Amino acid sequence: MPHIDPVELTAALVRCPSITPEEGGALALLQELLEHAGFACTRVDRGGISNLFARWGDMGHPRSFGFNGHTDVVPLGDPKDWTKPPFGAEIDGGFMYGRGSTDMKSGVAAFVAAAVDFVQNTPPDGSIILAITGDEEGDATDGTVALLDWMKAQGEKMSVCLVGEPTCPDHMGEMIKIGRRGSLSAWFTVTGKQGHSAYPHRALNPMPAMARLMDVLSSHELDQGTEHFDASTLAVVTIDTGNGATNVIPAQSRACVNIRFNDAHSGAALSDWLRAEAAKVDEAFGTKTQVEIKISGESFLTPPGALSELVSAAVEAETGVTPALSTSGGTSDARFVKDHCPVVEFGLVGKTMHEVDERVSVEQIGQLKAIYTRILTEYFRA
Repeated sequence: MPHIDPVELTAALVRCPSITPEEGGALALLQELLEHAGFACTRVDRGGISNLFARWGDMGHPRSFGFNGHTDVVPLGDPKDWTKPPFGAEIDGGFMYGRGSTDMKSGVAAFVAAAVDFVQNTPPDGSIILAITGDEEGDATDGTVALLDWMKAQGEKMSVCLVGEPTCPDHMGEMIKIGRRGSLSAWFTVTGKQGHSAYPHRALNPMPAMARLMDVLSSHELDQGTEHFDASTLAVVTIDTGNGATNVIPAQSRACVNIRFNDAHSGAALSDWLRAEAAKVDEAFGTKTQVEIKISGESFLTPPGALSELVSAAVEAETGVTPALSTSGGTSDARFVKDHCPVVEFGLVGKTMHEVDERVSVEQIGQLKAIYTRILTEYFRA
């Protein structure tokens, strides 16, 4: 089988219009390539979401290296704002343009190319598993979770896993993610009694109660950070009343907060705190507050050790940069993989992900394949 060019593969994937949850032909393309290279492939579709599991080597081998990534992409925004076709994969000035070029079709192309070339050139004593989803940018309930559920039912196991998300803020090689903060969103509906603004004593205004609650929550210091995490944060992201009349006291006010939390907290404990604070405000103002909470993921950490050292050494060897071990940023599918096996994340510079004119350095795609190849080489050499 000929050498796999990760740049050409990235371009082919970018040309697949896989706006979540549409598959767009991306996983079909990868399946054909991987099966031709000797990988056993299974589509693990669930809930209208397309997913691909691919394994080279014997099932159940005690040593298996896994890669995880996604081929779905966020919506384009206004296509008229793009200076290049969003699914054209045009190269200009050393950059490939297109939705998903950074997040994360280049990462998928790099680890697929590395895995295929590696097993063709130096077949390892062990197995390589690729778990690729079409539901990372969406609800993420039937993507990597479905793959992991299927793997558990089938007895498939990754010893370790590398998620190929873009992890470097500005320069190639500068950051590896060894954990992620948890994420929680809470919606508050404060109910009072509507009335005339000239007779406030006949109404029960929910606005002062909401203002007090949002002030209490946003002023509270959750923590000062932990050994591997920055301080947790709470952001008030919206307060909505929808009252266009100046002479009417509204009956309800709604607000939402988002918390990014470290390993000093759990989603359940934070939920209890939010509800307790809302109850205190209700007691003080006489209002009634409904609280709805969604926990997108708990915080997690893969402690520095053999896996992060392996990836760090490969990054430094290929780029000359010593990467920082970080837990910054938003959530990723690593939050699901961490319950299956040790997991870290490393990928390209992510400065333009989700933006209009998203683009990736062509040179860095080749570098990333080289890094992934070195990781595989050293992992199976040990």
